[in-house]
Amino acid sequence: MAKTIIATTKAPGAIGPYSQGIKANGFVFASGQLGLVPETGQFAEGSVTGQTRQSLTNVKHVLEAAGSGLEKVVKVTVFLKDMKDFAAMNAVYSEFFKEDCPARSAVQVAALPKDGLVEIEVIAEA
Repeated sequence: MAKTIIATTKAPGAIGPYSQGIKANGFVFASGQLGLVPETGQFAEGSVTGQTRQSLTNVKHVLEAAGSGLEKVVKVTVFLKDMKDFAAMNAVYSEFFKEDCPARSAVQVAALPKDGLVEIEVIAEA
């Protein structure tokens, strides 16, 4: 199996031993993206709504670096620090995925890196 490492400066760099994304077997596997602004390394303003918007923007840039896009996403996993933020996250999420929405899971986790409020990972067609 041939795989290609995906990297872009339009999304935050990896904060550990992993790639922003991997392209393999006709798919792009994008690592979880926090709501970090790439230029500053700080979380986006606006609590969970701002972090969700930035997280999905980061995902979009990783996919574009792989020659894919949000319209090709088939599966999304959303990690929330607090499930009480689900409605706010979902409102922003619906701005990015309006029709032919991908399959999705959303789970509450005990903690996220850098004490983030949301992290989103996707699988997309290449």
